[in-house]
Amino acid sequence: MRVRFIFKPVAALCAAFVLSGCAGSIERWIVNTRVHQGDAALAQGSVRDASTSYRLALRVDPNDPRAQAGFVKAAAELARLEFSRGSFDDALATVDGGLAVDPQSAPLAALKATIDQAKLKREIVVSNYPTFRAAGLEIARAYQQLDATNALLRRDLRRFGYTFDTDELTAAIKRSYELELEVAKDTNRLIVYRQLVSSGVPEVPSQSTSFGAASLLPLP
Repeated sequence: MRVRFIFKPVAALCAAFVLSGCAGSIERWIVNTRVHQGDAALAQGSVRDASTSYRLALRVDPNDPRAQAGFVKAAAELARLEFSRGSFDDALATVDGGLAVDPQSAPLAALKATIDQAKLKREIVVSNYPTFRAAGLEIARAYQQLDATNALLRRDLRRFGYTFDTDELTAAIKRSYELELEVAKDTNRLIVYRQLVSSGVPEVPSQSTSFGAASLLPLP
């Protein structure tokens, strides 16, 4: 009987050790799996998925160096992507998340400074020229149209290469003149656009451009 009573506490203690070791193995397996998923996603360019995987790994083991390094790297790449899209607030939030894991990260600190500077410049531009975004998009569309004209010009040259019809060259010359004229117009629009976003919309009507202070339509 006495042996039986001694056996029970020992068995319970052994069971506790077994369960503890099993739990540790499961946690390590989860961390390894999440880190592997993050590495794979990062290699494929899926930075948002990579960030999620590393974050899940850090929830299980906040001190895992692989998860920390991966999360910081993913945060930097994701913040750059958000920054390139003009999502300054999202980019700064992503950077801050990465700095929370590694406060000494030089790339994240440099990126944060760059985004803060760009955000300040945007505020200056908005105060100078509130409709800058619409005007910029219009200019971008104008330059895209140049691509279409240039493609037609190249088509005329290709057709001459097998028809030997000089009318194709005449059409190419005409399109070349049109292209040159449009380039000159768009260049002037860029010059005015830069002036407006740097100095502001003219307050005196007589000083406004021939196409209006808030519009950058093609010049005549």
